[in-house]
Amino acid sequence: MTTGIPPRNQSAGVRRSRTRTLLPLGVAAWLVLEIWLLTVVAGAIGGFALFLLLVAGFVLGSVTMKSAGRRAFQNLNAMLQSRQAGSAEPTGERRAEGNGLLMLAGLFLIIPGLISDAVGLVLLVPPVRSALSRYMGRTVERKMNAAAPGTFGDAFQQARTHRPGGGTVIQGEVIREDGTPGDARGDEGPRPPITP
Repeated sequence: MTTGIPPRNQSAGVRRSRTRTLLPLGVAAWLVLEIWLLTVVAGAIGGFALFLLLVAGFVLGSVTMKSAGRRAFQNLNAMLQSRQAGSAEPTGERRAEGNGLLMLAGLFLIIPGLISDAVGLVLLVPPVRSALSRYMGRTVERKMNAAAPGTFGDAFQQARTHRPGGGTVIQGEVIREDGTPGDARGDEGPRPPITP
């Protein structure tokens, strides 16, 4: 009896990337280390003091995320207003450099655990944040240039105008021989034009 589903070829399986293989192991090791460190610190300073330390990290992380979000929103408004005014140079671009890393620092501070709190506190230091921001920008730019030369707009335009079969899509409208718009199947009545 056949089910219509072809048998799965084990040798032709897709190979998992190194990141997808090691990421779950790294997260599990981080969680075990966080729990072990919490028990050690609770034994040294007491459970109530550890609880106060975790609450202080949560409060600091919340305040950090709120202020970074407010700054990001203000920078977005300033950028939109400068573009509407026709200014070529956005006013808040330099200050918006570290908002994402500030939000990440706040998230690390909110997550209960001492290692995540330490990472969040390190990300709050401005020189560390700016160096990490420059490094991440260079890395992303290098990966994007290596993956596909050109811009996102070029890739979007290419994906939009080419079918998977290889032919080029030309947007337009079919006009019958009698001059009335319609499609090639001979439907009666005009159809609205195709808009992009």
